Amino acid sequence: MLRIGTMNDTNTTYDTAVRDADFDDFADSATAVTSDASDADEIATTLAQWWQTNARDLPWRFGRTTPWGVLVSEVMSQQTQMGRVVPYWTAWMDRWPDAAALADAPKSDVITAWGRLGYPRRALRLQECAHVIAYDYADELPHTYDELLALPGIGDYTASAVLSFAFGERIAVVDTNIRRVLSRAFVGVESLGGSASPAERALAKRLLPDDDSAKCRRFDRPSVVWNQAVMELGATVCTAKSPLCEACPIAGKCAFLRNGRPGLGQRRTRPRQRFQGTDRQVRGLVLNALRGLPDGETVLDRKSVERLWKDHVQLDKCIASLDEDGLIEILPGGGVRLPV
Repeated sequence: MLRIGTMNDTNTTYDTAVRDADFDDFADSATAVTSDASDADEIATTLAQWWQTNARDLPWRFGRTTPWGVLVSEVMSQQTQMGRVVPYWTAWMDRWPDAAALADAPKSDVITAWGRLGYPRRALRLQECAHVIAYDYADELPHTYDELLALPGIGDYTASAVLSFAFGERIAVVDTNIRRVLSRAFVGVESLGGSASPAERALAKRLLPDDDSAKCRRFDRPSVVWNQAVMELGATVCTAKSPLCEACPIAGKCAFLRNGRPGLGQRRTRPRQRFQGTDRQVRGLVLNALRGLPDGETVLDRKSVERLWKDHVQLDKCIASLDEDGLIEILPGGGVRLPV
């Protein structure tokens, strides 16, 4: 049986644990959690078994890549579905298998390889990160949370995910999917999105299984399996708008389902902005045109640029923003190219 860390040190219920964590959003709710620690152990065991048979076979999982490969997968997967990431990740790792290989690569190659993953500034930040790893850490990913967090473009989630998934460290990983599953299963209410609250982080830490001194591969350690299984459940079963409760392995222990799924799909954040006609679309058109130039050509002349978008005021604003972000260079005469 898997042991849940802090919760097994006491005989409190989750309702008490949530209040102790100053879970302001939930403590006064009539639907507060009543599951005890034995339920948490059972859920952890059930999810570990579910993970072994249902986890998607992604190339950076199960110890099949380096810590650098894990980091690349996490950066690419931010706001991008993992299924879309696989071909880009595979090509990227073939070309730049370690930080040193990426560090001094031409920026134009880096932006082109990023393709249609979206938010292309991530590509340049990843290259900045690679430069620090290559030259300050002798091409080895640092092993501490503070050192990872200090790398360019690396935030709390990515630092925690790398520590857990790449190094097998016992640390709570908190992303949108994990927050949703924990809130629903253990608290019985909907997770409303937005930034993770201190209370949500405290709950994630309380539920993290102990690793003891388990003699197993780092990716098989209980805390690592827990982080990945909960995240996978949120991505494939316990989804935001249409959860597949009938297929959920922990449905029988889920407080949210037991409470009648109150507020299903409610969000704290604003609705997602439409893409058509936005600056994001225009920026993408410019970058895609540059990536698609014939071999040997590197410059998109002004006339070709103007044909990309009818509203030239918006077009020029987007070109200026791409230049400011370091994603393109504006040439005399109004032509543009990827940075060299």
